[in-house]
Amino acid sequence: MSSIDLVETDPTAEARPAHTRVAIVGAGFSGIGAAIALQREGIEFVIFERRGDYGGTWLDNTYPGCKCDVPSHLYSFSFAPNPNWTTTFSSQREIQEYLRNVVRRFDVARHIRFRHDLLGAEWDETARVWRIATSGGSWTADFLISACGALSEPAWPRFEGMDSFRGTAFHSAAWDETYDLTGKRVAVIGTGASAIQFVPKIQPAVQQLYLFQRTPAWILPHPEKPISAGRRAFYRRFPLAQRLIRWAIYWSDELLALIFTRYPRHAAWIKRHALRHLERQVTDPALREKLTPDYEPGCKRLLLSNDFYPAIAADNVELVTEPIARVGAHSLFTADGREREIDAMILGTGFRVTDNPLAERVRGSQGMSLADVWREGAYSHRGTTVPGFPNLFLMTGPNTGIGHTSLLVMIEAQLAYVTACLRWMEGRWATFDVRPESCRAFNADLEQRMQRTIWMTGGCRSWYLDAQGRNTTLWPDFTWRYRRLMRRFDAANYSFAGATKKPAATV
Repeated sequence: MSSIDLVETDPTAEARPAHTRVAIVGAGFSGIGAAIALQREGIEFVIFERRGDYGGTWLDNTYPGCKCDVPSHLYSFSFAPNPNWTTTFSSQREIQEYLRNVVRRFDVARHIRFRHDLLGAEWDETARVWRIATSGGSWTADFLISACGALSEPAWPRFEGMDSFRGTAFHSAAWDETYDLTGKRVAVIGTGASAIQFVPKIQPAVQQLYLFQRTPAWILPHPEKPISAGRRAFYRRFPLAQRLIRWAIYWSDELLALIFTRYPRHAAWIKRHALRHLERQVTDPALREKLTPDYEPGCKRLLLSNDFYPAIAADNVELVTEPIARVGAHSLFTADGREREIDAMILGTGFRVTDNPLAERVRGSQGMSLADVWREGAYSHRGTTVPGFPNLFLMTGPNTGIGHTSLLVMIEAQLAYVTACLRWMEGRWATFDVRPESCRAFNADLEQRMQRTIWMTGGCRSWYLDAQGRNTTLWPDFTWRYRRLMRRFDAANYSFAGATKKPAATV
């Protein structure tokens, strides 16, 4: 046992942790999708959610201008299309409302335990259960599904003197809606996917905005268009029409995988398109030079915006490319020695993707945590299972991220695999564990295919890469190949133990 006291020593029934067949951690898209998949199979489950509501990243990110950069018709479950999107790229508020409707439609809410933050989960080899400690109590489960998502833990920069800052500081993923930015001197750290959305919204209100850029991004014109009330009514009456549009969007996006994963040199047309966009919107040659990337498009995440460049070109904005040296009580000092006085600091510095702290809280059959076994880089079998961690499924695990289409395509593929595994085990075995040699073979092939992708050859350093420079984040192929791979459970790549168990009574 670890230092986490998961089970009380009193042997009475009242002191024992509650038991569930499957425990799901996280109530975002992955967790809700897993709940619906299990419900369809008649499998009992509980969802642990650390917040007081569901939605995952779409609950956390409420910053001004927050919206999805995947077309709305594709950013939904295939089994629950939404005919009511008001634009072709939906906002955070609309996505959150969509999830609420899905939860109501599939009766998922009664299975969610809100404000149950995962403190630790440890595999008990003797009892063949996961022992789970949450901030709301202790549980055991036959199977554990981690559905926390890659974009769940904000990354805070470690600037010298950060603790001495006396102004207001917050991360874009924890927006302080009580703080009025009007007339303030504001520093924004980062120019990634979040910053290009909120900077144009706050720029007109602030007195001075200092935008600190480490690396410029390739930005393309945003193709967003409103969806009329008549078109929405048409989708409600003829749902097949919306499904056909979804199909067309999916396959057109898959074409980008040809460039990203097969022919990186063919990204030249993306570069030309992005440079024309930059030249049209930024007339100052010096500013334009600072905003021009020196790496290939797609190496970092491609961004979409029609108002970011005009906002940067405004008189009350300064683009700062000198690195921050230290933080003062009411100012920032850059490496050139210049001081800029500020009232507030907004951190658009992304998330802890390759070093998510959840990995430190999950311990397998040898007592080692996921963080321990991933010390040299995260790995898994098909992005879903890890040797030494029996009966554990990872949603959006290593190398299941995508750079060209909707993550929900990958999530649904994983759900098909998870349910196929559980169906196969029913009446056979109590536990599974992926064979180490099978996992190694899968990752060796993955690593080989990754080397020719734009993410490894494009000349940039991105959050896709871990500390060792390996891309443990993205899938280096078409998503249709991953979907085909995950349709069936590959039992030959697993070892099994224990007599089968009857599902426990519903909690």
